[in-house]
Amino acid sequence: TEKRYFSLAKINCVIMSRKMLNKGEVHNSDEQVTQEYDYDLFVIGAGSGGVRASRTSAGYGAKVAICELPFHPISSETIGGVGGTCVIRGCVPKKILVYGASFAGEFEDAQNYGWELKEKPNYNWKKLLENKTQEIVRLNGIYKRLLSNAGVNMYEGEGKVVGPHEVELTQIDGAKLNFSAKHILVATGGRAQRPNIPGKELGITSDEALSLDELPKRVVVLGGGYIAVEFASIWRGMGSTVDLFFRKELPLRGFDDEMRELVALNLEGRGINLHPAENLTELIKTEDGIKVITDHGKEFIADVVLFATGRIPNTKRVNLEAVGVELDRTGAVKVDEFSGTNIPSIWAVGDVTNRINLTPVALMEGSCFSKTVFGEEPSKPDYKDVPCAVFCIPPLSTVGLTEQQAVEQAKGDTLVFTSTFKPMRNTISGRQEKSMMKLIVDADTNKVIGASMCGPDAAEIMQGVAVALKCGATKAQFDSTVGIHPSAAEEFVTMRSVSRRIPPGGKPKTNL
Repeated sequence: TEKRYFSLAKINCVIMSRKMLNKGEVHNSDEQVTQEYDYDLFVIGAGSGGVRASRTSAGYGAKVAICELPFHPISSETIGGVGGTCVIRGCVPKKILVYGASFAGEFEDAQNYGWELKEKPNYNWKKLLENKTQEIVRLNGIYKRLLSNAGVNMYEGEGKVVGPHEVELTQIDGAKLNFSAKHILVATGGRAQRPNIPGKELGITSDEALSLDELPKRVVVLGGGYIAVEFASIWRGMGSTVDLFFRKELPLRGFDDEMRELVALNLEGRGINLHPAENLTELIKTEDGIKVITDHGKEFIADVVLFATGRIPNTKRVNLEAVGVELDRTGAVKVDEFSGTNIPSIWAVGDVTNRINLTPVALMEGSCFSKTVFGEEPSKPDYKDVPCAVFCIPPLSTVGLTEQQAVEQAKGDTLVFTSTFKPMRNTISGRQEKSMMKLIVDADTNKVIGASMCGPDAAEIMQGVAVALKCGATKAQFDSTVGIHPSAAEEFVTMRSVSRRIPPGGKPKTNL
């Protein structure tokens, strides 16, 4: 017999001739089912996915509990906070720092617009850090109230799965509580990882980068993804010397190659030193700072070395394998189309599943989970045409297929429309920085299957374009839409000439 714990009020579920849900398939059962649990749902992890799933599940009438580690801006195995990575040490504080760093360029550009800056503006890092911390503390409180208002019971401590229907919670003082739940949802997100090189303990991750006591004057960044180019832009905008090292010829592997090239040019134009196809091999502490040695035999001295070398699913301490939940080689929870694991009562959403690791995707997965399990509406997350943005300066945003992906998948010709131009504001400011927009069109159907933009306000513009792609818009419909003038966004509806037509099996444009 299965051992169960009933430390709180029990749920008496006596259901006659009910609809039973199993991984999205509804079937009838005439057998009387009697079962007692503390909760209908226990969620481990109060980040974006976990909070959304718990609130929407409670909205369907489920009795829900959620647990999360104590709050701290810098995470570890024992501290975290309600709101998770995005709110506390990810998207939100990063975007605040991006805003702060962007003013440096604004001050430069303002001079040719008639603004006479008598002295170079002083920058107060501690002031921004203080305001950033106040904001994430405020958001942490808001998330707690959202859970409370939804009727979700919140527990502070570390949760782990100890059975198909059992969760063990270790509280701050070390005391342990056990709860039974009809369903368990794992939403523990991901964690930053460090490369295995000598002196790796001298480097930092994005967690620490958002909470440094002092603004570093000399920075080395290792990595070519979102986090690497965003923090390179942040620190350079604030006046630091920045050297960016990445393994490939261009940063942002997986994005459209033309866009990657423009991002690289813009990063260099803003004063960031790029080191393509170069890696770090060792860090050494010296009196003058951290000595950085590369695989090209070069040496640099830095105040801070940021490892932006990817994130891994946070499953190490959740005890999943011990109860039979299957993980992949990266430690991610294996799930089906409905976010169910191989154990019928255990589910997982968000970065811990390593599908598309974006906050809005975790929110979508959390909502679909609730509909599936408690709403009698089996729902699969839709991963087609998910828009995203990289908040380097200026930003890159995209939705749908890259040119490379479109050509690989095409059965007919692929049409590529591009527009590269100097933004209107730069004609007066004198900044030598280009914007680029791109549409990918299936020649047979005339449907727009991909869109990209690198330039100011790219993310704001791309959100509307994403709606059009989701609705299956054709290039003819883009062309028939009246543009907003003067704006950069109007370029998306005025690109009439095909830049290139690529036949099936042809080669997309690339400078790699």
